[in-house]
Amino acid sequence: MEIGISLPVRELQDDLRAIVAFARGADELGFTHLRVPDLVLRPEAGHLHEPLLLLAYIAAVTERIELVPSVIVSPSRQTALLAKQATELDLLSGGRTRLGVGVGGSKAEYAAMGHDFHTRGARLEEQIELLRLLWSEPTVTFSGRWDSVTAAGLNPRPTRSIPLWIGAGRLPGRRVLRRIGRLADGWFVLCGPDEFEPLAAEIRQLAEASGREPSAVGAEASVAVVGDAASGWRDRVEAWRQEGLTHLCLRTLGAELTPDQHLAEMQRAASELR
Repeated sequence: MEIGISLPVRELQDDLRAIVAFARGADELGFTHLRVPDLVLRPEAGHLHEPLLLLAYIAAVTERIELVPSVIVSPSRQTALLAKQATELDLLSGGRTRLGVGVGGSKAEYAAMGHDFHTRGARLEEQIELLRLLWSEPTVTFSGRWDSVTAAGLNPRPTRSIPLWIGAGRLPGRRVLRRIGRLADGWFVLCGPDEFEPLAAEIRQLAEASGREPSAVGAEASVAVVGDAASGWRDRVEAWRQEGLTHLCLRTLGAELTPDQHLAEMQRAASELR
């Protein structure tokens, strides 16, 4: 199980020194990946930077850690531009990008971005197809319901097809599970360990029905290591390990820590995991 950590951007805010120190610390401590959430115009969602730009900045000051925007509300964005931005992040980081995508839940944000909130699930599925084509083919002709590309492509392209992981709600419905099983390289889990296996089993069945190897679909949950959740967090890590999770993300957000305290808690967690 690969164990990463979430960058606590809501609390570090505009303190770039603290952001760099946390990212470098996570890299040096051996965390496998660094997650950053997405926000453009959602109301009352806290202080967040645009994740692709922020991770491009972080790519220049880290060496090994995987960079994971999770999740980009992609149906509210232009597909070709997102393909280009993700490509740039992957090239600038030396192939360290894993792109999380999802549908979000803010009608206000969709309206402000000029896209239809009610068709976001179907648009996400079309986007995934086009993103992979743009990443893999020098010239693409694609005619979809929302996007059309005629004999054009990205230059440069990434050196591989960037892994695409799908964000979902706590208990995803059948359509979302089918989307994950059919299209995703993995999914971000919001349920607890006791609710995970029935969902994972259905995803495995749907992946196999789509002609895919079920084990190719990863899963990542998260565990808080501070605040009210601090007690017993290692037991929760072990519970997820027993469930066969491929990835886990630790969180220091939520206890209103100072930058130095965030660093200290990350170091403590890394030490205890060893």
